[in-house]
Parts: sequence; structure tokens; C-alpha cells
Amino acid sequence: MAASILAGCAASPPASPASSASSPTVSPSPVASPSASAPATSPSPSPTSSRTPDPVAALSLEQRVGQLFMVGTPATAASPGALAAVEDRHAGGIFLSGRSTAGVAATAKVVSRFTSLADPDLPLWVATDQEGGEVQVLRGPGFDAMPYGIRQADLPSGRLRSKAEAWGRELADAGVNLDLAPVADIVTSRATRFDNPPIGGYGRQYGYDASTVADKAGAFAEGMRDAGILPTFKHFPGLGHVSANTDTAADVVDTTVTADGPDVEVYRPLIAAGPSAVMVSSAIYDRIDGSTPAVFSPKVVGLLRSEVGFDGVVFSDDLSAAVAVSAWSPADRAVTAISAGVDVVLVSAKPSVFPAMYDAVLAKAKTDPRFAAQVDAAAARVLAAKADMP
Repeated sequence: MAASILAGCAASPPASPASSASSPTVSPSPVASPSASAPATSPSPSPTSSRTPDPVAALSLEQRVGQLFMVGTPATAASPGALAAVEDRHAGGIFLSGRSTAGVAATAKVVSRFTSLADPDLPLWVATDQEGGEVQVLRGPGFDAMPYGIRQADLPSGRLRSKAEAWGRELADAGVNLDLAPVADIVTSRATRFDNPPIGGYGRQYGYDASTVADKAGAFAEGMRDAGILPTFKHFPGLGHVSANTDTAADVVDTTVTADGPDVEVYRPLIAAGPSAVMVSSAIYDRIDGSTPAVFSPKVVGLLRSEVGFDGVVFSDDLSAAVAVSAWSPADRAVTAISAGVDVVLVSAKPSVFPAMYDAVLAKAKTDPRFAAQVDAAAARVLAAKADMP
């Protein structure tokens, strides 16, 4: 999500919105004995034993660790730091940040600078925040203006899916293959929406109840899949009730969301509908784990995995500049998030901290077998998701 509005992905401060609101191993087949009636000179050939290659095993540890990071670059230019992240530290994804009005063709040129550096066997995720309203990174020739989420929700679901497919095809034409959208947060109520700065205050919500959010966010996600774009539901387990923004405030605490409440339950139909990623928030959830931000909490990530049943890629919200995680060093943020079960660390708003993050994760993976196993598992999920892009 975007730095000053999205509790994560880098973006410029917005104006106020309108008041309306891994493949299985193949067991070798047994060798059959030649039939007694068959000529002695013509035995049946024995099948060749084969195994499906493990894509993670084929990677160096350095490459595995790189797959666990997505690094920001301005949407208008390929920054030297982000280029180095891909070329030197094998970053598995880039995030187009800020705002661009340059259009599809110009954006595709920026993206090509990165994809030309990537290993052909390790596809690069190219992501951005293309939600609508204030949160639309890419504009200009070839990009339609996208309405606020709450206005998208006014459309019949079939129509919204068609519109989202068109928006997704624009992204694909620009070289983007992953959208950090749609928002799946349930805002407390229409009457108090502006008391919720990160979501309701910007009209990013699809509604005020789980049924509406599941329907409309689901339609948006289906349209993105139709266009070959992987959608990302955010911000688990919900940012619709907090009174501060994790980008700009520390100790953002939610006292509403529960492990079995609608904010969590809405993810069940959303993830069941097709391939997706999920982003975990940086707020603290008193009624699930009040000891640490969700992105650092094995309880919260475990809830998403074991109870909700999500087996895809889990993204962090931005861990490079968000005030909510500023008490931790960049190195500790990355190690702690991966230890909690996060697969991809988003380093969008302040990509200069990426080398310290990467080096810390690599160092720990070299000395801690349990952590190294977590790195392998996360890299496997990333590679599987990339291989299964919609």
C-alpha cells in the first residue's frame, strides 16, 4: 500500500477524496518383467526413472533470499538502487511507487530496464498500487481514471469485473503483473468513515459489511485475474477500524478485530475464488496478539494460514519507512517478519534500507537451520505463485 496513504507502498500525499463515499515428486514406475510369450530378443523397454526438479533446490541461498523482497523504484524512472537490488541481490520483485502521468508506453520502458536484468528462470514481479481514487499510481495515456473503491462498489458486480479486467490489461501492457489491490478492509460505518484515516478517510473501502466487501473486492480481483494480473487482498486482518495511519503513527492499535469476526472471515471467500496474494498490516490487534504489530506476529500470520486456509504468498506492508515499525532496525524488521511467516518483505517507500535487510536475512539463513527452512518455504511459495500467474 502507498506510503502516506496506504500503510505501505510508497506514494505522494493525496488530496482529500470526494465526501461520497511446488510440483509433486513423481515416483519412478516399477520395471516390468518381460512377458514369457514375448520374443527373447524384444523385451519391453524399462521406463526411465524421473523426478520433477525442485525449483528452490536449483537456486543458491542468495537467490532464495532475494525472492523474498520487493523493492521500490519511482514509477517514472528506474532508480540505480532498485536496479542494483535486482542485479546484485536477486530481488524478486519491484514496486512502482509515487505517481506517474507518463502513460502506458513510458511505464513499459521503465519496467523493461528491470526485466532485462532478471534471470529468465526467475520471473520478476512488477507491482504497483492501482486501486482507484487517490490510490492510483499509474495515469496518463493508456490508463483510465479509476474511481474510488467506494464508488466502484456502486457498479453491478459483473460490470465491476469487466472494468477491472480493462484496468488490468492496461497494467499488463505496461509490464505490471501484480496489483497490490483490492482493499478488503471493512470500515466500521458510513457515519464514522472519516474517523478511519487509512481506509475510510480516502474512500478506499468497498463497503461496511463482509458480504458487500466480499462481493465487490472479489469482482475487482476476478477482473484482474482475467487480465493476467495477480490481485493482492489487504490489509489482513483489517484496517477498517483504526483511528491512525501506520505509515505516519506508531502504536496503531485495533481493539475491534477478532480471530473469528467478519474482518477475518471475509478473506475465506476472497481467497477461495482464485489465485491471489495477501498483505498483512502493521497495526497491533489487541484481541488477537496485542504484543507486536501483525506483520511481526506468528499468531496473526498463523491465523491466516491455519484458520483461514491461505496457502499463497503473504506480503508485508511497507517495512522500509512506516512509523509503526520504526522502533525496529531495518534488519530486524525483515528477519522478524519472515520468522513470523511472511513470504515477501515490501521495501517500497525507502528502498535504501534494502541492502541491510537482505544481508541480515542471508546471514541468519546461513547460521540458523530453522530460519533457513522458513526461507526455503517462502521462496517455494513465491516461485509457485509466479509459475501459476493467472
